[in-house]
Amino acid sequence: MNECDVLIVGAGPTGLTAAGDLARAGRSVTVLERWPSINPASRAFATMPRTLELLQARGLADDVIATGHLAPGVTIFGGAHIDMSHLQTAHRSILITPQVNVDTALTRYAEGQGGEIRRGLEVVALEQDADGVTVTARPAEDGDAEPVRWRARYVIGADGAHSTVRDLLGVGFPGHTVLSSIALADVKLRNGPDGQGLTVGSTREVFALLAPYGPRDADGAWYRAMVWDRGNQLPDSASVDPAEVADVLTRAMGVDYDLLEISWRSRFHCDERQVARYRHGRVFLAGDAAHVHTPMGGQGMNTGIQDAANLAWKIDAVLGGADDSVLDTYHAERHPIGRRVLLQSGLMARGITLNPRPARALRNLVVPRLLRIPRVRDAIAGSFAGTTLHYRRRRHERPLVGTRATEIQLAEGRLLDLHRDGGFVLIRERGAAETPHPGVDLLQAQRCDDGPAVLVRPDDYIAWTGPSADRAGWASVLHAWTGRCADVTPLPLR
Repeated sequence: MNECDVLIVGAGPTGLTAAGDLARAGRSVTVLERWPSINPASRAFATMPRTLELLQARGLADDVIATGHLAPGVTIFGGAHIDMSHLQTAHRSILITPQVNVDTALTRYAEGQGGEIRRGLEVVALEQDADGVTVTARPAEDGDAEPVRWRARYVIGADGAHSTVRDLLGVGFPGHTVLSSIALADVKLRNGPDGQGLTVGSTREVFALLAPYGPRDADGAWYRAMVWDRGNQLPDSASVDPAEVADVLTRAMGVDYDLLEISWRSRFHCDERQVARYRHGRVFLAGDAAHVHTPMGGQGMNTGIQDAANLAWKIDAVLGGADDSVLDTYHAERHPIGRRVLLQSGLMARGITLNPRPARALRNLVVPRLLRIPRVRDAIAGSFAGTTLHYRRRRHERPLVGTRATEIQLAEGRLLDLHRDGGFVLIRERGAAETPHPGVDLLQAQRCDDGPAVLVRPDDYIAWTGPSADRAGWASVLHAWTGRCADVTPLPLR
């Protein structure tokens, strides 16, 4: 029987982020993945600003950015543009790069922190009791091989839309199919759009999306293309003909980009689904195992990585002595975010594929005008980027609680760099002396503006705000989240 603190099923971006974070905290972590190697044919291609912040806090952002193309926003329909350039973040662009590059960086991170990744193994059984979870796996390519068993304190199911962990738990995945027969391909275009970021084109019958993958050479440039034809609905198993891709691109964009080559292609359908609960005893669902939605807006991979960043430090805290109720906050905080992502990506998909002419005309008139209003522009861009998403605060908490702390200006360095080792950070007011905290390993920093002191969680969100001299205030919150500062009374988390 193999043993570890946390067993993670699925070595995609969600599972790898959780593995790296838990291993960084000193926990023993094993990841089981049925694929024998990193999947080179993943669908995701857009890394959003909030995810880039999380990668920066793990020392990965620069390497991943170097693999792709930074786009200022998304052109959708009627000339409307979702513009990221005004966001309150150091990362004001969408990174266009194949998911395999993100997976590769996160694999280095997880293994570099001491996480164990076991590939070629599929989970076949899961049983949990009061003390832990027993998971049985076997080689994916040899069903007759001797099964291998693991015993873990907690399990994270990050094994995708067709999650085995979810099925073994008997958890429903309610929802419905939104679009069928979407073709995805990597294409080289002689005359593709130049420097426009993500570009979407549509008519009543077709839509297409183009994401630039790199610089132009003498012949042309490579793009990730997504195309859909209302009149050509085929099963997922049907092959994708290059002529189909070229035809839909021309009809949707209104211009012939001259398709030169296709290196990879697939066909899929997209659903809108979400589990009712993210926590099931000692087993947690994250990423696509918990929620799936349309690919419009590039939210899937990003939401999963953010799920992992929320969950991992909480499991570490409970393993370190925090109350079990800390783990309930994972569902409380992330389920509403998942529901919002389903809504906004679904609205974009329905907007792009509108069929009635009057509705399309109204869309093309109203949406571009709305997106020229700064407050609307920044709210919509921030929602897709993930930078304006926040967690609901409780009645006794002050307004800043639950919002990102990443843009607080520090006297020295940046918060994302201070978070390379994880843990809580107390940011004091400008000029305030360091606050003693005997017996507590707490990193401190100082603001260089006139804002209040804040206690920042390992996932960069504010847990408390007030005067830093109020040790009873911030220490009680720290104790509630971590079990530390035992000489104070913890405030309730719910």
